[in-house]
Formats: sequence, structure tokens, C-alpha cells
Amino acid sequence: MQLKIMPKKKRLPAGRVALILFLCQMISALEVPLDPKLLEDLVQPPTITQQSPKDYIIDPRENIVIQCEAKGKPPPSFSWTRNGTHFDIDKDPLVTMQPGSGTLTINIMSEGKAETYEGVYQCTARNERGAAISNNIVVRPSRSPLWTKEKLEPITLRNGQSLVLPCRPPLGLPPPIIFWMDNSFQRLPQSERVSQGLNGDLYFSNVLPEDTREDYICYARFNHTQTIQQKQPISVKVISVDELNDTIAANLSDTEFYSAKPNRERPPTFLTPEGNTSNKEELRGNVLSLECIAEGLPTPVIYWIKEDGTLPTNRTFYRNFKKTLQIIQVSEADSGNYQCIAKNALGAIHHTISVTVKAAPYWILAPQNLVLSPGEDGSLICRANGNPKPRISWLSNGVPIEIAPDDPSRKIDGDTIIFSNVQERSSAVYQCNASNEYGYLLANAFVNVLAEPPRILTSANTLYQVIANRPALLDCAFFGSPLPTIEWFKGAKGSALRDDIYVLHENGTLEIPVAQKDSTGTYTCVARNKLGMAKNEVHLEIKDPTRIIKQPEYAVVQRGSTVSFECKVKHDHTLTLTITWLKDNGELPSDGRFTVDKDHLEVADVRDSDGGAYTCVANTTLDMVSASAVLSVVAPTPTPAPIYDVPNPPFDLELTDQLDKSVQLSWTPGDDNNSPITKFIIEYEDAMHEAGLWHHQTEVPGTQTTAQLKLSPYVNYSFRVMAVNSLGRSLPSEPSEQYLTKAAEPDTNPTAVEGLGSEPDNLVITWKPLNGFESNGPGLQYKVSWLQKDGDDEWASVVVANVSKYIVSGTPTFVPYLIKVQALNDVGFAPEPAVVMGHSGEDLPMVAPGNVRVNVVNSTLAEVHWDPVPLKSIRGHLQGYRIYYWKAQEGSLKRNRRHIEKKILTFQGSKTHGMLPGLEPFSHYALNVRVVNGKGEGPASPDRVFNTPEGVPSAPSSLKIVNPTLDSLTLEWDPPSRPNGILTEYTLKYQPINSTHELGPLVDLKIPANKTRWTLKNLNFSTRYKFYFYAQTAAGSGSQITEEAVTTVDEGKLAGILPPDVGAGKAMASRQVDIATQGWFIGLMCAVALLILILLIVCFIRRNKGGKYPVKEKEDAHADPEIQPMKEDDGTFGEYRSLESDAEDHKPLKKGSRTPSDRTVKKEDSDDSLVDYGEGVNGQFNEDGSFIGQYSGKKEKEPAEGNESSEAPSPVNAMNSFV
Repeated sequence: MQLKIMPKKKRLPAGRVALILFLCQMISALEVPLDPKLLEDLVQPPTITQQSPKDYIIDPRENIVIQCEAKGKPPPSFSWTRNGTHFDIDKDPLVTMQPGSGTLTINIMSEGKAETYEGVYQCTARNERGAAISNNIVVRPSRSPLWTKEKLEPITLRNGQSLVLPCRPPLGLPPPIIFWMDNSFQRLPQSERVSQGLNGDLYFSNVLPEDTREDYICYARFNHTQTIQQKQPISVKVISVDELNDTIAANLSDTEFYSAKPNRERPPTFLTPEGNTSNKEELRGNVLSLECIAEGLPTPVIYWIKEDGTLPTNRTFYRNFKKTLQIIQVSEADSGNYQCIAKNALGAIHHTISVTVKAAPYWILAPQNLVLSPGEDGSLICRANGNPKPRISWLSNGVPIEIAPDDPSRKIDGDTIIFSNVQERSSAVYQCNASNEYGYLLANAFVNVLAEPPRILTSANTLYQVIANRPALLDCAFFGSPLPTIEWFKGAKGSALRDDIYVLHENGTLEIPVAQKDSTGTYTCVARNKLGMAKNEVHLEIKDPTRIIKQPEYAVVQRGSTVSFECKVKHDHTLTLTITWLKDNGELPSDGRFTVDKDHLEVADVRDSDGGAYTCVANTTLDMVSASAVLSVVAPTPTPAPIYDVPNPPFDLELTDQLDKSVQLSWTPGDDNNSPITKFIIEYEDAMHEAGLWHHQTEVPGTQTTAQLKLSPYVNYSFRVMAVNSLGRSLPSEPSEQYLTKAAEPDTNPTAVEGLGSEPDNLVITWKPLNGFESNGPGLQYKVSWLQKDGDDEWASVVVANVSKYIVSGTPTFVPYLIKVQALNDVGFAPEPAVVMGHSGEDLPMVAPGNVRVNVVNSTLAEVHWDPVPLKSIRGHLQGYRIYYWKAQEGSLKRNRRHIEKKILTFQGSKTHGMLPGLEPFSHYALNVRVVNGKGEGPASPDRVFNTPEGVPSAPSSLKIVNPTLDSLTLEWDPPSRPNGILTEYTLKYQPINSTHELGPLVDLKIPANKTRWTLKNLNFSTRYKFYFYAQTAAGSGSQITEEAVTTVDEGKLAGILPPDVGAGKAMASRQVDIATQGWFIGLMCAVALLILILLIVCFIRRNKGGKYPVKEKEDAHADPEIQPMKEDDGTFGEYRSLESDAEDHKPLKKGSRTPSDRTVKKEDSDDSLVDYGEGVNGQFNEDGSFIGQYSGKKEKEPAEGNESSEAPSPVNAMNSFV
């Protein structure tokens, strides 16, 4: 049979792996081989194989299972003690012991309580050779008690004071995990200012208004029982100084305050620990946690140092924003004085913690099982250390050795038991107990005295068959006491085989590294000790390898023809040969056209689907070989013609001149198929890193059949070659043999190294890892190093696995770090990497901009200046400054704050001034400024208030003419909707319009501001008048409103008022009524009336058709912008055309027009809008005052007033207001 093994190891027949454990292993290991042949007469003392932990906390809701498993021969029996006395399990119906085991099951789910079975348990496993004992197993049920009922008074304190919220969780078993959350089960955010202490209390170095909440809840999670207990919510209210004064006066007494300290900046003081010094004791191997939490304003920063020493670089970690120092795997060398320093801008304090590291016992050399033969000597050694030094005591079969039965072969010397001239009765199990005040260690080690002559466990006359030139392994499993020596012989009278040609393994196996024909024969294994000798013969046969001497050849056949593949195989005639044919690595189609006859495969009536790779596989019981050929199916051709095709693949690839970084590849070209080969393409495969993926290596001319190839370290190369002619590329050649280059250190380091913080107290270092090809060797890792720039620390570094990220915790907020990532492998380091700059995580800015100043430029524009925030207080990348401003009533700034809709302008970068456009004239405004970084906004500056000056008013809201008489008209109006200041007076201008539509002289009249009605007297009867009316403030005149009206012909006649519709160009004809006259005048008047009527009709028709009364479109003060149909861009209405007119010639204007005489629409200052200064909400100003900020006002744009231009707001219009 063929054996495949690794060097220095043996391959064993199935079923024997567990049998081949021999004496040399028993001395250093724990067991004797329990081979079936030995079980009848070979005994072994008990050995504890599994037990429950020393401190065994159970779930009281489940059955109690106390484990105790042991092995030995004969199988051991089990017994238990509880609290030092025998535990009779037969008397307790709830307690059962598993068959063949010492494991106890206590059924408390049906009845009983876990507390009843609380105690210290110890298991004893015993057979005739001794007794092994378990550890003392302390069984305790887990406890998750509720919080005691308590009344928690609300806490009210001043902004800036310190605060400690106590948790005081109930004592559970095991202790609970503490965390703080709100009513929504969201963890409360923690920072350098607010953090949870090791005792579970929540510490505030200083409070801010945002700390006000009613649901500070401490939770205790008991993992063992999967329960969470909740403390009553704590209410905290933080008020400012002003609010505090008001509240004291209104509601509170002095005793209701948490503290009476003033809200002023102060140096740090420690909240915990108290005093200047404290002591801390920790056990070796545990995690040492030291904590310092300080209060102060501004928030103190904590630093740690070790007096007369340095902190261990690879075991030191900072937690809880550097308030907690942790050292893992603490040892006695970590004892000493540690100092924490709390510092802020007003001072620093320190606290010294004296650390003492004690140690529970730990093993230096635990006793090992000892197998001896009668008369031999030996020893058991039990060495342990601790602080204080542990006491060593011995037990024999579970009994203190002082009262155990005497054994003359045994002598105790402190931590060592010496055995001399042992006998079979000396077999026992010894227990070593090393204990001090912090714990104990217990180890079982047996002494098994056996007298056994050698035995060969390998079956006699086993036949091994091996292919020539391959390794052969001959087994000789043995056992004996004392340990036998093994020798191998070849032939009946051969001498012992030596190590120069053969390899003798410790387990008795003989290895022949390269078996040849002359290695065939009989081999004898001899095992000897002082009690006897045993031998066993095995037989080795060397077989010839199987070879394919005639491989199937590549074939191109026409559709419908027959093709045959030949596969001649030579093999060892004593082995059975099986030849199998495959198509495309699968079974042949189940088709009668495929015929297999000995070493031939024939395919009749070839079809296109028959094309593919055909493989001949030759198998024997010891080896297997294969060969393939490709069948190409082409269309039949009427006449033979030369075959022009891509080349056949090259073959016979060979590697020579194999060096560390180069190799020479040679090959034999295939048939060029009547088209000369122009070049060869060489590809490589890296079987170690990218198996199955081929990469381009190089190209050589078609006349060249060798190539010198450059190689990279630690790559398992295979090469293949393809030939190229004018028709295309050949199939790849068969791969060459593999060639593994030696490993070397990496040539390059990771790229794209960055350092950014995801939290205020960390630094996330990322990089693009090297690929497998770039690793240059096994064990690719990365050395990540970081150094706080401008700090006093040295480079810190850590070696991580082949990952792409490492998070440094406990960093200060937003400080620059120098970062470098260096690749390394098992051979060495890559070149020194480049240093990049990164920053730890950002936090919200700490302070607000100071010295905020407002300069009112005009009634709609103000300029704001502020002092920049110090970069250290920004705690992040400066994004810019944000101005919040709003319109408020004087005296109600604070009272209505929450109902005020604020507008926001953001100024990018480090600007210290900005413009506020779109303000309303004669208004009271307030604003504050905040700095913005990548994390968000900082606190707001104190509110600054300012007033905008008066502006010109809007047009009067309405103008009506009522009560017309022969010589008077009464005007009624509503004041401007936006006075934009204090009205000083109204101006009324009017002029008559004659029958030829010419304008008369203009009359200017001033009217007091408190009037809303005015009567004009001494007017001409039956005359049309045009009125221009506007209001005035100290800033000037506002937009005007126009109207037209007609005085009456007589008292019985009515004066018609033209409708105010925009563009109305029709003149209202006076209604003609019957004239009351005397009887004698009737005839004359009738004639005159008839003539007048005829003239009026003609005149009216001419005016409608040809007169072209040229009025312009009227803008009605009350007109809705939505109700202006048919308005043309040129301002005309209907069929009327605008005639050339000069604003100064006083010709008839359009009816109701509010356009001033210069035909321009005056844009009111109050029309400025933030939208006018930018695109959407992203408009901006430049440094000269133009808009650069982002507008995010929440109010919608007000409806346009009647006097506003219909032109849409635009940046150009807005800029006009700044000229």
C-alpha cells in the first residue's frame, strides 16, 4: 500500500491511533495506553478529567449540575463531601449521580430551593490504585435583588456647578454591570465632562443647561440570570444665574439647591478619590484599574504618571476619557506610586495612589504523573510561587500525608517527594496543595508502579506496498515498563539498521526516505527491557510506478467522421490497472457512439457537441496518472486544404538555473499550423496566494524558446506558455513544475494611511493592506505607530494582524497625531514608512465667539463683527461661524423666545464679520453667533440687540373718492400696510383732465399724518380729476397710489368713479338725465337735447373706435397679483397701445397707475429679501458685505404688495439695494 506522511511523523492504519501511546509519553503525559490487549491486566490510578469551577455560581431557575469526570483502570467509583463531611446522595431524592460518572444533578426545578444546596463540594474518584480528588467547589446561587425603595428629590443647581448622581446598586452575585440610560433606553452620552465612575456613580465636572432632564436612570444588569434592575429616575434641573435669581424670589428656598457655589471658573478638585493619597491592592494577572475624577470649570483634563518609573507600553490603556488607568496582566513589578494630575486653565492638583500587587499561588512546576517499574527511583516535584509565598502541603489518596499510611519508599522534602526502590504497593495518587491568603492550587499526580515486559502492538506479518522512489514507513507500536528500546533488522541475519540511511522515530516507526527496488524484503522490529524482549516481522514490497507511454493526441476532425484516441499505459504487473476515460473532467456521454476498447477510445459520427478535452486516467491501488487531448470539430470541406489555425500549445516546460529572484524557463514549440509563430506569452500562477489565477509575466519573440524570468519572494510559481501567430493565440501549455521562492521582508508599506477620529476620545487609523503577492513572506502583519504632535510622549506602537484598521482609544479631543504604518512578516520589516498627519475625534466647540458687535448699515442691512474662537476651544476642524437672528418686540425677548422664528446665516472659514440683509426697517432685532466644527455647533454667544432705522413707507393701502358734488370730492384712505417708521404727513397731488384728455396744472397739498379722510372744495363741476397720493416718514416719500374721479354736473347727477382695474382705459361717460324745466321751454329744450344726444353718440363711437384714449395700465392698490389677466410685457391692455409719452408732460396717465412720473417703479428698501441675495438657501456674500451665508429662515415669503414690481426677486435686484 502507498503511505503518505509528514517528516518525523508516522501514518498508522485505521483503528490504531489510540493504541500507540508508549512509556516515554507516560512519564511526561498523564495516561497509560488502554489498548484492548492491555485492558485485561494493566491497571491505572484515577485521573480527574473534568470538574466544575472553584467558584461555581448557579442559576437558581435551573437544575444544579456539579461536574466530576475521571478515568482509570479499573473504572473509578465516586463519592462526595459537602462542607467537609460525607454527602450521602442516596438519602436525598433530588440528587442523582450520572452512571459511570461522578457528576451530580440536583433537581430543583420540580421542588426544592437552590439556597438549600449552597456549600463547598469536593469529589473523590477511587480505584484499587489510589484516589484523586477535585478542587473545593463553592456552589452559590446567583442573586439579582431589587433596588431598595427610596424617595429621590429633584436636584436643582446652578450652571457650572459639579454634580454626582449616586447609583448604589444592590449587592448581587456576581456583581452587576452598571450603566446609565434614559426612559427611552438610550445610553446617556458621556464625555470628559460627564462620565461614569468605577463604582457606578455618574460624575459631572460641571453642569450645563443641556444636562437638564428628568430621567437619569441607573441600570444594573445581572448577566448570570439575564435580568436588569432599574433605579428610580433622578430629576436634574440646571438654571442660569438670571433664572436662578427669579426662581429664588418666586419659589425656592436655599435648602433646595444642590450647592451654593457661585457660577465662576475654578481650579480642579477631585470628586474621587478623596484626599491627597490612597492605597490600592491588586492580584497578579488581574487588570489594575486606577480612577481619578475631578470637577472644575473649565473641565479638567486628567494625566497619569508613575513615580520612579514608566508605564508599561504594551499593557497600559486609558479608559473613560483618561480618567481610568488600566494595566493588564499586572505583576509584582507594577507595584509603586501612581500619580493622577487634574489640570485646567486655573490650576492643577494631584493625587497619589500607592499600588501593591499581591499574588495568589501560581505554578512554577506542577507535579506530573509518574510511571515506574519495580525497583526504580523517581520523584514528584510541586513548585509554586505567590505573594505572600504559598505553603506547600501534600496529600496521599486525598488524605494529608502526615496521617496517610506509611510508605518506606517515599520521602518528603518540602515541595518534593522522593521515591526510592518502589514496589507495586507504592502506587497511589498524590495531591499537592499550594495556598496563601489569596487562593490555592490543587494538582493530582499518580505514581503507577508497573512491571510489564515489552509488547509489540502492530499486527505480525503486515505487508506494506510502496511505489518506487517514494517514502516507506514501517510501524512498530510497542509498550513496556521499563521503557523498551527499539531496534530494526532487515532479513533473517541482518544487522541493526542505522540512522545514516533510515529514520528511526520515537514511536518505533522505521522510515525509508526513498524506497528503491532493493528495499524490498522482511524487516524485524525488536523491543527490549530488563523484563524481556518482543519482536515482530513486517514485509515491504516496492512496485514500479504507473506511466503513460503513449498519450492521446490533439485532434481536429470533420463533422460526421470518426476519431480515435490512444492511451498506452505501463504499470507494475502485480498491481491491478484500471483505465477510465473522461470528457471535460466528467463521465463520457451515455451514447453508443463512444466505444472504449482496452487502451483506445473511439468516437463515431462526430458532432459539434463532442468537442472538448478527453482525459485518460490510469489507476492502481497505489498510484494514478492521467493525460488529456483536445478534440476540435470542424465543418467538412469538399477538397483537402492546408489547415491554417492558431498554433498548438508549447510543451516540455522546464525550469533551470533556479535562484532566489530569477529562474530560466525553456519549452518546445507546438505545431504552428501553417502560420509562423510571432511571439510567446508567458504567464505565471501563484499557487500560494491566488491559486487558479494566471498573470502576465513577459513576452519573447517567436524565434526564442527560453526566457530568464524575474521572481518575487515567497511566491509558489507555476508557469505556462502560449504561442501566437497571425490567426490568434494557442491554448496554454501544461503548467511547469512549481518553484517556491524564499521569503523576504516586504518591499513596500501600506498606502492610503489616514487618521480620523470617530469619537471625541479615539483615533481611527486606516490603511490599504498589502495583497498576498506583496507580502514577500508568511506572517504578514502591520506595526501601527502614533505620536501626539507637539506632545512630550514617545511613539506608541502596536503590531496587528493583516487588517486595515486600528482604533486608538483614550486620546485627547482633536489633537494632531503623527501616524505611520509599517508592514512586517516573519522575515523582517519593510522600509521605514512615511509619516502622515491625522487628528483624533472632534467634539462640540467649548466656547462661543466673544465681543459680538453690530453695525447697522441702513434700514435693511446690518454688519456683524465678532472675535474668533481660539482654535483650542473649537476642538475640531473649523467650518465657519453661524449667526442666528430674529425679529423681536422690545421687552419680550426672553418671554417669547420659543415662539420666535429664527433665521440663520453661515459664514465659511475663519471670517470674523458678515452682513445681515433683508431686515425690516424700524424694527427691533436680536442675534447671537456660534462657531461650527465638523461635529456641530458650539454654545451661543450672549444675545445682542439692535434697531433698524426708519425707511420710506409703502403706498397707502387703499384710496376711495366718495360723496362727489358739483364742486367738491371727498377722499378716504387706509394708512400704508408697512409704514416702516413714524408717518409725518401725506402728500396729495391732483390735476384736472379736460375733454381733449389733456392734463391741467398740478396742485400739491400736505395732509396731517393722523387723517384718513379729506374733502377737496372749490372744484370745477362736471370735471374729471386725477389724484396722486403717498405717505411720508423722516426717511422720505413712499410709493404713491393714483385714482380718478368726476365732479357732478348738477345736484341730481352722479359722478362716476372709474373702476380701479389695472389697464382700464375706458372713460366713464356722464349719464344724461331729463331736465326739469318749465312748460314754455319744453319745445326748445327738446330740440337742443336731440342735437346734443346726436353729438354725444357720434363722439362716443369715435372714442371707442378711433379716438384711442391712450391710458396706461393701472396698478390697483388692492389688486391681487393672481387677478391680472391679459397683462402684456409692454404694459398695454386689450387693444389699446401705449403712445409715446414723457413722464414730465403731464399727459393722461394710465388709470389708477402708481407709477411715478419718471415711469420707473421705485423699489422699497423693505423689499429686500434673503432670497434676493442668493440662490435658494445657499446665497453668499463676499468680504465687502455681499452675501456668503446660508439662509435658513423658516418663514415663507409674504405675498407681494400691490406696489411691488411683478419682477421676480433675483440676486441682481438685491444687489441694487446696496448701491
